[in-house]
Amino acid sequence: MLDKYKPTWMVEAIYQITPEQLEAHGLKAVLTDLDNTLIAWDNPNGTKELIDWLKMMDKAGIPVVVVSNNKASRVAKAIESFELDFVSRAMKPFSVGIKSAQQKLGLSKNEIVMIGDQIMTDVRGANAAGIRSILVRPIVDTDGWNTRINRFFERRIMRTLLRKDSEMKWKSGL
Repeated sequence: MLDKYKPTWMVEAIYQITPEQLEAHGLKAVLTDLDNTLIAWDNPNGTKELIDWLKMMDKAGIPVVVVSNNKASRVAKAIESFELDFVSRAMKPFSVGIKSAQQKLGLSKNEIVMIGDQIMTDVRGANAAGIRSILVRPIVDTDGWNTRINRFFERRIMRTLLRKDSEMKWKSGL
């Protein structure tokens, strides 16, 4: 039952994921959540670390597409300086937005990965779409009001998953 919330990998931060790691697993593109995964939810300006990571992905020819439950105007404004493609109103944990991004990329399910900070939306959505997922720790410890509810349930689910599966551990890369 809880397997639908189980990530493929758990990595401390999105910035620790390298093109070489992705390519070693046959991954050609990254779908990523926006708030608290790519940028802090309360600070839309990207860090130097983010900009360097995006440049590294671009140089390697690995497209990065933001898949967010936020409305289009919010996502567009947040990522305008990064020149990334996006899918808004993704309706995660349903697979609609993830499948839309997959179609934009023209890649198979096993060639893309979803990266996010929430098991209730990002990981569950990736599993529903049949793609691999990477759970990352949230960039900041605070959340918007709507995410706080999810975090309450996530803590309980994560405790159970971690207890049942000794392979689930936070790592510094894939």
